Amino acid sequence: MVTRPGRIASVTTSTTEYRYAIVKVTLTDVGQGALVVAFDRAAEMDEVDDTFRTYALVAAIALVVLAAVGWVLAGRLLSPLRHLRETAESITDTDLSRRIEVRGNDDLSELTRTVNAMLARLEDAFTSQRELLDDAGHELRTPITIVRGHLELMDPGDPADAAATRELALSELDRMHRLADDLVLLAKSERPDFVQPVRTSVGELTDTVLDQARALGGRRWLIDARLEGQVLIDPQRITQALLQLAANAVKFSEPGSVIALGSTLRGGRLLLWVRDEGIGIAPDEQARIFERFGRASQSVGRDGAGLGLAIVAAIAAAHGGRVDVDSKVGAGSVFVLDLPARGVVVEQVTEEIEPVTS
Repeated sequence: MVTRPGRIASVTTSTTEYRYAIVKVTLTDVGQGALVVAFDRAAEMDEVDDTFRTYALVAAIALVVLAAVGWVLAGRLLSPLRHLRETAESITDTDLSRRIEVRGNDDLSELTRTVNAMLARLEDAFTSQRELLDDAGHELRTPITIVRGHLELMDPGDPADAAATRELALSELDRMHRLADDLVLLAKSERPDFVQPVRTSVGELTDTVLDQARALGGRRWLIDARLEGQVLIDPQRITQALLQLAANAVKFSEPGSVIALGSTLRGGRLLLWVRDEGIGIAPDEQARIFERFGRASQSVGRDGAGLGLAIVAAIAAAHGGRVDVDSKVGAGSVFVLDLPARGVVVEQVTEEIEPVTS
């Protein structure tokens, strides 16, 4: 059998379209002929069109369902962000109490908790700022009122009255100056460079503070314990805090009573303390004395604005530590700076040092 090149063509009738192929064929025992293959192209394409129409319908339905599900899920996922925006819009400089409702344990819930914590910190900061301004305004108005009243009543023609008024005005201005300095120091305590730790000999620091504290008043000064070692602390700030505690001990104790200083290492913590035999502090007032302008009832009528212990607490917090108090009314107090012992190199701890009387 011999084949020759054929041809492919289409023919259209009134009802359909045919596609056909013709190939010439020569058979040795029969002769020449042709092989014809034809099919209904329209019928074949109808099946393909049905398949595509079905696919398009299913795809459209799936797209609608996915869009609806995506819309619902996106709404639920973005709901915390919407509440966050609404809460942020509702916050004013006088109302920071709004919080975002937390639902679930996903990343957006964690973001919500973080934002709520940030709002809580901002509210605490603004509240503390308002209280500070109110208290500072009250403390500053008192000396201004005193000076103004004496100036109004002063007799310019009386040298003695003028001199007394002058001394009183200078005294009140000095008190305002000390108050302003303390407020500036407390404001600086929020800065990251408030403390500058260096490797410091704790034993030498304890002795230095004792020598400086002896000038504060006639007391029996002694050292309970001395840590012979080096720790990373800011010696100037720690000295300032210990001297403030020593000055308070002198203020609230009787002449001749014991005031002791100490330093030791316990459980990886550096402990520095000042112990006195003074009037003590009531249990319900021990937390309040570390607040700005917070004063115990026993301190009424005594000099001071109530910022000293707040400064001590700020210095301890800047070192990553805290200040604690153990006190009994009529039996005295022990104020302890509890600080992390960073970079500590300990040699020994000497206890029960002989008293140093001033």
